[in-house]
Amino acid sequence: MGRTFTSESVSSGHPDKLCDAISDAILDECIALDPHARVAVEALVKGSSDHSSIVLAGEVTLSGDLEVDFEAIARRVALEIGYDDLAVGMDASTEDTCTVSCLIGRQSADIALGVDSGSGIDPEQGAGDQGIMFGYATTESDSMDGADGLLMPVPILLSHRLTSAATEARSSGLLPWLRPDAKSQVSVRYEGAKPVELTSVVLAVQHDDLATEMFDGDVVREHSFIRSEVIDKIVRTSIPQEMMSEDTRIVINGTGRFLLGGPHADAGLTGRKVIVDSYGGMGRHGGGAFSGKDPSKVDRSASYAARWAAKHVVAAGLADKCEIQVSYAIGIAEPTAIHVDTQGTGRDGISDIEIEQRVRAAFDFRPSMLIERLGLRRPIYRRTAAGGHFGRIPDEDGGFSWERLDDSILSMLS
Repeated sequence: MGRTFTSESVSSGHPDKLCDAISDAILDECIALDPHARVAVEALVKGSSDHSSIVLAGEVTLSGDLEVDFEAIARRVALEIGYDDLAVGMDASTEDTCTVSCLIGRQSADIALGVDSGSGIDPEQGAGDQGIMFGYATTESDSMDGADGLLMPVPILLSHRLTSAATEARSSGLLPWLRPDAKSQVSVRYEGAKPVELTSVVLAVQHDDLATEMFDGDVVREHSFIRSEVIDKIVRTSIPQEMMSEDTRIVINGTGRFLLGGPHADAGLTGRKVIVDSYGGMGRHGGGAFSGKDPSKVDRSASYAARWAAKHVVAAGLADKCEIQVSYAIGIAEPTAIHVDTQGTGRDGISDIEIEQRVRAAFDFRPSMLIERLGLRRPIYRRTAAGGHFGRIPDEDGGFSWERLDDSILSMLS
């Protein structure tokens, strides 16, 4: 039968993703004003039937007298995502329906001492904290339609496709009765290292009260209609049909109804979907969240750099899979360690130790250098808040630069 692996994703309207979007929108605004801004902002959201709350907390340091309207950004993002009605889960439009509390201070002087160039123990820009970061890449998605060159695990790619399609179906009016919140889960059966079949596809989509509006209160007919429409217009357009069989189990709204969602149904918090953000559990994760953090925080920038390096190792043909771990000490520029694991897929007799040596020669993991090389001091972060940080197509303005392959690096590795 082979092994089966499962990954999940959530839509931009999931409460945790709403918080990620708010945090990253604040980061983008700060970094647009001051490319060297120090930002670490968390958001929390919670709603009820008659009121909602957004709490912003963290540290922001901007040069000079620059200021950012944190409250306005939080409200704007929530409204853009679709939270403009308490019946949907939140109405962020006014103080009467949503309170925004701001608990944002400045970065600790002790942390700044280790991160600012020319200060602290290490004269170079040091890591913003100690920690371990992982990057991962695999060839398994190359044979899947529309995924050639993404070098990602198939379960997380397909999970993201489902939630992204649900968001698009709502915003385009294809399924106008959808609401912002959604979750997906995809289970893939492997034969050896090759993904061959989907054993299950699970999708939960928040929706209007169609039982009342269309079916005379009949929730069974409501569910049957929603299931049919979602399968036809989301699942079958997002999932490669050759990977589905008559045995593939499709579950749409497993409880039967999903009216109450968003912050009313569940509190949201920045950084609570780190596995969704990365590799769906197939590659390891160091534990540090990405959203709301400027690139001096290696939780984010070094995770991007490790993915960039792992992708080059696989694209260079050195292995079918590659996981790279990088670790840091606060205030110190050079990583404390770099580890390469190809999980037994190395080619041409090249050992992981040899690949590690090539990685060290080809990549500079000092924070200032990886920030410069990847162009991370730009407002490119809001778009990462939903759909995953990896396996994305690089943007012309520098977004997802860690997904772009460099021919000179590929030559060095080969």
